[in-house]
Amino acid sequence: MKLTLAALATLAVAVLSLFVGVSDVTPASILNDDRAAQVFLASRLPRTLALVLAGTSMAVAGLVMQMIVRNRFVEPSTAGTTESAGLGLLIVTIFAPGWPLMAKMAVAAVFALAGTALFLRILRMVPLRDVLLVPLVGIMLGGIIGAVTTFFAYRFELLGSLNAWTMGDFSGVLRGRYELLWIGGVLAVLAYLAADRLTVAGMGRDFTVNLGMNYRAAVVLGLVIVALVSAVVLVSVGAIPFLGLIVPNIVSMAIGDNMRRSVPWVAITGAAFVLVCDIIGRTLRYPYEIPISMVVGVVGAAMFLMLLLRSRDHARA
Repeated sequence: MKLTLAALATLAVAVLSLFVGVSDVTPASILNDDRAAQVFLASRLPRTLALVLAGTSMAVAGLVMQMIVRNRFVEPSTAGTTESAGLGLLIVTIFAPGWPLMAKMAVAAVFALAGTALFLRILRMVPLRDVLLVPLVGIMLGGIIGAVTTFFAYRFELLGSLNAWTMGDFSGVLRGRYELLWIGGVLAVLAYLAADRLTVAGMGRDFTVNLGMNYRAAVVLGLVIVALVSAVVLVSVGAIPFLGLIVPNIVSMAIGDNMRRSVPWVAITGAAFVLVCDIIGRTLRYPYEIPISMVVGVVGAAMFLMLLLRSRDHARA
């Protein structure tokens, strides 16, 4: 019942998002004005669908990564995954600029997968006595990869393109330019179907093997979901920081750590969170627009600090 109410509330916010913007689009004008109907079908509806799909997939990807790494402070933007996808996108833009968008996304996904695997490899080599060291390692790795990406972008005069990729923004979403995000929605459903396996894998290799499951296969599945979602969102709308961190933590504090139960809540909460942040960005300096990555970054950074302080207080208690 509560999940249904949350879904209806998210649907209400999505409907509100359809009618927020500079152009005068109302339910009545859609029926009576061809221009309003065209704006609705070509811009408003695709943008709202893109917001829902990006929010859902990134939040679920963050939950999957947290289960695999067994750390609540990890998500694609704090593990070097997003930065690795950006490096892959830059490289394919330099050497094969004429490739179709799907091929560029595939290259970005491969780099995201490699960056995440490198992050996990570093975690095995570094003695971690504090859970907070895990995201710090990921942030440092992401900083190094980001610096390399910026250097090559500067050398090849692609800093403008790099800024566009790293600045999540839905203002340019139109019909025909967001459909890749449906892949993220499918991957979120796949994560729900594999929730039990990912939950067991999150309990460690020995526990997983004792239950007769293939630990490596479960981890690889989770990493592939995270890498593909990160690449799809980056190629389509740019990076959205902290989304995969704060939403799973909020849901975990409310309903616990059962992944099978958490995935629908994380998906709905992620979609609602992105929709609300986008509406704030569109209305705060109307008729101008604040990129959603800035709104989510400010809110996410504040909540990240709150989670860190909360973890410290629990540790001292």
